[in-house]
Amino acid sequence: MSIQQDKLEQLFERLDELRGYLDYDKRKVRIIELQEQTQDPEFWNDPEKAQGIMRQLDHQKSLVERWDELNDLRESIRVYQQFQEEGEDVQAELDNEVETFMEKLEDLELQNMLSGEDDHRDAIVTFNPGAGGTESQDWGQMLFRMITRWADKKGFDVSVVEYQDGDVAGIKSATIEVKGDSAYGFLKSETGTHRLVRISPFDSNSRRHTSFCSVFVSPIIDDTIEVDINDSDIELQRFHSSGAGGQNVNKVETGVRLIWTGQLSDGTEERVVAECQQERSQLQNREKAMVLLKSRVYELEKNIKEREKQKLEDSKSSNEWGSQIRSYVFHPYNMVKDHRTEHETGDVDSVMEGDLDEFMKAFLMSRVAEQSV
Repeated sequence: MSIQQDKLEQLFERLDELRGYLDYDKRKVRIIELQEQTQDPEFWNDPEKAQGIMRQLDHQKSLVERWDELNDLRESIRVYQQFQEEGEDVQAELDNEVETFMEKLEDLELQNMLSGEDDHRDAIVTFNPGAGGTESQDWGQMLFRMITRWADKKGFDVSVVEYQDGDVAGIKSATIEVKGDSAYGFLKSETGTHRLVRISPFDSNSRRHTSFCSVFVSPIIDDTIEVDINDSDIELQRFHSSGAGGQNVNKVETGVRLIWTGQLSDGTEERVVAECQQERSQLQNREKAMVLLKSRVYELEKNIKEREKQKLEDSKSSNEWGSQIRSYVFHPYNMVKDHRTEHETGDVDSVMEGDLDEFMKAFLMSRVAEQSV
């Protein structure tokens, strides 16, 4: 590839602008502060809090190091340009450096869009197939696999918190925990109803079916966030775990389901269910289920605040829970289209294999555009 000098200078200007957007200097100060905390002899007395600080430190260092790497690439490009001016044949090396620079710049610009107060957090993703029996339950499992594959490609840790098999195929419901840098920031784009159109593999007459599955993503909260929930509003249910964990897990009622029925800040009544069956003891499952429950209530309250901020805007309700956000068409043609951003692709297979970055990027860019209006 070959790029004109004025285009290259525009890329360099974007890098300089990105330094300001990232609050580069403030982040370097924050890194020093966090590193000082890790030197405290009592730092690991509270492992959960310590791990949270370490994740913050890794996040801050990652952004600073990635900008530094781009700055080094810029200098490398300029050196190759000097060699070229002196008559040396370094076009291939120069093109390679420029291509790498462009890719890494776009990646860091995307990361910079994750500036929400909770974007840096890990995520809980819940899948709930809609009405339609086997069709919707099979679709739910396909979405479960799609998002899990995306997380695997990112190098994120995925653990199954709850998983209920469908009657014939697919899932009745499932919940996963995704841990990784800005997992929630990326995955929040997936909250909403996903619609599938295909020739049903379960229909002997090969008719076309439309299926729906709701996906709900919430940030995993920690002790820095308080969510007030009255114990009297929570119903505790125990059940036999059906997931992995050995015979003991299945013999004993280790699975825990918490059901909270209460009122949100806008006066609406809400019923939130959280369950966990991944741990070996009922106590551990109860503690995990309580974290999930509070995280979901926290996300619902966040949605209320966001809706209040957008009351004066046109009815852009596509980001709200329960709305149809994306369509996946397998027949009579191949297309995946996001109804919020109009981003679409005909490569359905790649999307179902977890290639969601372009959809996530379009969503984040649309949010940034909305906020700048």
